[in-house]
Amino acid sequence: MQRPRARGWGPFSECLLPLSLSLSLFFSSCKIPENRNVPATRNPEAVRIQAWWRGTLVRRALLHAALRACVIQRWWRRAMLEAQQRRRRVALETFTRREWAAVKLQSWVRMWRIRLRYCRLLHAVRIIQTYWRCHSCTSRGFIKGQYRVTADQLHLEIEILLGSGPCIVTECIPLPTK
Repeated sequence: MQRPRARGWGPFSECLLPLSLSLSLFFSSCKIPENRNVPATRNPEAVRIQAWWRGTLVRRALLHAALRACVIQRWWRRAMLEAQQRRRRVALETFTRREWAAVKLQSWVRMWRIRLRYCRLLHAVRIIQTYWRCHSCTSRGFIKGQYRVTADQLHLEIEILLGSGPCIVTECIPLPTK
């Protein structure tokens, strides 16, 4: 059910209509005691005009008070909504930062474990290759050699067996440095 709109109140009509109705009901149920010490006036029209004017002033004051209360309530609701959004944003940023830190840490651990496994496999492959090369060279009787790698050089010692006699080649090759 839609509430009736009052004319001339603008954007405040939604929050003021129930207040004005409740105030009119409040004032209609109140009985103002009569002053018995006040002499009766001879002009009842003047009394009626004065009562109308006083009522108009009171209604105007109540309307301004209700408008001010409505403005303050709207401002407060907006301030609370902005504070809530700010808290949500900070909580989301904190959560995101923690999640990214956990993901980065997990990726570093995975990388370290895989790199360690790769280095072990590479070392095993080099050992197997060295023994295989040494075995294949000695079994054929053509080339026999060994090498040693230091920080900046590769030392090679190769023995070539030809029909007449062995030919030994020793070489130091500098490695490129970065």
